[in-house]
Amino acid sequence: MSDAPKTLMTADIMQIMAYLPHRYPFLLVDKIIDIDDDNSCIGIKNVTANEPQFTGHFPTRPIFPGVLLIEGMAQTAGAICVASKTVAGSAPKEVYFMTIDKAKFRKPVQPGDVVEYHMTKTAYRRNMWWYHGEARVNGQVVAHADISAMLILS
Repeated sequence: MSDAPKTLMTADIMQIMAYLPHRYPFLLVDKIIDIDDDNSCIGIKNVTANEPQFTGHFPTRPIFPGVLLIEGMAQTAGAICVASKTVAGSAPKEVYFMTIDKAKFRKPVQPGDVVEYHMTKTAYRRNMWWYHGEARVNGQVVAHADISAMLILS
């Protein structure tokens, strides 16, 4: 076993868009850092006041919807699943969000916050991945859930 430090990868917005079919306003991760193959990573979402959900959720006290935090976790995990199976420019056909379990929302997220989606793989079988995710703002957990994703391989 090597004592050399592991090199962790990053994915910018252009790489994320190559891995996922989502686009604005439903692409909910801006960058992914500390990618350790499909084992773990941290997705970054910069929450801004001009996002469309804030016109109705809620106009006098904008709160980022909890379901979008869960979707951001799923997109982060899905992107690293696709990245791990992408070989020489040939990516899996599709990635599907399959399950949400044990979701809890702890604190509201508002414009100006930077959300970090900390995703850790808990299981893998064939074309299915399971992750535990924590959404954090300034180091505090604002939401967490267990999710799964499935890839349609070509």
